[in-house]
Amino acid sequence: MAGSILVVEDSQLVQRLVEFALRDLGLDIVTAADGPAGVAAAIADPPLLMVLDIGLPGFDGWEVLKRVKAHPLTRAVPVLVLTAHAQPKNQDLAWCSGADGFMTKPFQPSHLLSEAGRILRHPATSQPAIGAARE
Repeated sequence: MAGSILVVEDSQLVQRLVEFALRDLGLDIVTAADGPAGVAAAIADPPLLMVLDIGLPGFDGWEVLKRVKAHPLTRAVPVLVLTAHAQPKNQDLAWCSGADGFMTKPFQPSHLLSEAGRILRHPATSQPAIGAARE
């Protein structure tokens, strides 16, 4: 499988943890540290998957998700929300905003790998039952 995963996350530590967790997928990992850079990177080279934090500088992950899903080059890019904002309302908002997966931090690398693999295998039908992807 050729392509990339775009990780939009402001913490370099979390960026590295995600990269470590997803290395077995054999895809390039591209990172962006804020909302505007994440949207620009997605449009410039649409990834096979976006892993998206919500608490981002510039504009938040909800705005990134909205812009990515509205743009013709990126609307089909699957998005996995990975956030410390674990409230059930955020999971519901993620699904309603077009996310394909939702996980909370802290996360187990094996769970992130499993969820990313599931989304990459079945992007159009990737939404699990409510709570299935929760840590």
